[in-house]
Amino acid sequence: MLKDNLIMLRNIHGYSQEEIAEKIGISRQAYGK
Repeated sequence: MLKDNLIMLRNIHGYSQEEIAEKIGISRQAYGK
């Protein structure tokens, strides 16, 4: 559920996984799991 919301928000705002991970203070690898 949270995963789906993050994907939706990423698509709406055009953020990459790396940009989201940086904004929430985790690595891109951790975000991708």
